[in-house]
Amino acid sequence: MKRIMLGTAAAVMMLLSSGIATAGLCGLGGFSSCPTDACDECGDFAAAKCGCGVEYRTVRKVIWDQQQYTCMQTVYDRCTETVPVSCTRNVYETCYREQCYTVCKPVYETHYRCVQQKVCRPVTETCWRTVTCNVRKPCYKTCYRNVCYNVCKPCYKTCYRTVCYNVCRPCYKTCYRDVCCTQYRTETKTCYRDVCYTVCKPVTTTKTVDVCSGRWETYTKHIPGPVVRKCVPKPGCDAPDSCTSECGESVCVQCPGRTICCRRWVPCTVKKQVCCTVMVPQVCHRKVPYTTCQRIPYTVHKKVPYTTCSFTRESRTRQVPYTVCHMTQQTCTKRIPYVTCSWTNHCVTKRIPHTTCRMVSHCVTKRIPYTTCRMVKQQCTKRIPYTTCRQVCDTKMVTRTKCVPRQVQVCKTRCVPRVVCVKVPVCCNAPACDPPSCSAPDACGEAGCK
Repeated sequence: MKRIMLGTAAAVMMLLSSGIATAGLCGLGGFSSCPTDACDECGDFAAAKCGCGVEYRTVRKVIWDQQQYTCMQTVYDRCTETVPVSCTRNVYETCYREQCYTVCKPVYETHYRCVQQKVCRPVTETCWRTVTCNVRKPCYKTCYRNVCYNVCKPCYKTCYRTVCYNVCRPCYKTCYRDVCCTQYRTETKTCYRDVCYTVCKPVTTTKTVDVCSGRWETYTKHIPGPVVRKCVPKPGCDAPDSCTSECGESVCVQCPGRTICCRRWVPCTVKKQVCCTVMVPQVCHRKVPYTTCQRIPYTVHKKVPYTTCSFTRESRTRQVPYTVCHMTQQTCTKRIPYVTCSWTNHCVTKRIPHTTCRMVSHCVTKRIPYTTCRMVKQQCTKRIPYTTCRQVCDTKMVTRTKCVPRQVQVCKTRCVPRVVCVKVPVCCNAPACDPPSCSAPDACGEAGCK
């Protein structure tokens, strides 16, 4: 809305300052080609409309057209960057210093002193005395006596009596009734569903592999002969008999060497094509049948049997046993044991021990311990911790945000004024104005006025 109002104000200012109207419909740049009297004011538009009659007056009317235009606009993009920043930090270290101090350590010593004491020691002695005494010894004897007693012995006898009783005998009868029941029959239907499964197919590829190989190479090697001592005659002497004579001297001579053939293994790398088979998974689809079962109800009429029961009375007879008991007396004899005791006197001699005690005095020497304490000075060392602080330069990464400007094309809309001439009917009694010259086509050029 602000843009439209600003565009309107700018267009009005342009009209008032320049007095040039843009003829948008006719394609002309303005009305500068028209004479001055052709574009003079012909009266008020509202006053012209309220007139009557058949006369027409040409008036000018401003029409605002919307125009699209493109301009560049600055847009700021916010981006972050990591910048190293140097800073210092405190590093605390714990150090130790040694400090000597003196302590008094108690030393305890144990000494002994000899003390003589006179003690009485009891001495016990065991003595025996002979004692004669009379002892009565019991003699036990078991005897038996016969005792008669009566017992009642029961005699049981089984008898029978006739008993009449009534019995209700059931009479069963089978009847039938019609019953409607619902039954189900099963219908099967075969359907198919799509199932995905994976199959691994072998794919054979060929790749080049370095294979360590080699060959045997034959080369010749010269072995020098051994060095031997040889007797050589001196100049002017014949062949000596031995090297010990004056005419010969011993010289070291090397024997001729020999050439031998040797084999050595020369390794080499050979490129070899190797076939590799790789199992590649492949997804396949197949139709798998499955069966669905559906139970369909239907009504069936059937005869259901049921049993009725009625009872009929009957008289029956049965023999009921019963037992009769009568007691019979009987005489029995049993042997009852009893014990008799008689005392017998006899003389017994025995030795009875008795203890006598007497005190014997003697001297005893004892070593009595006692403890002495003395303080001994001792030098000790302890480590006292203290903290030191030092500054260390450090670099840390700091994230900063900055705005980066860039130009973006923006499409905007503005209102452009244009002036058109409109014929308005006026009344006859209205003050007539001279017909404008712009009504003639040749007055305003080729465009004319409407």
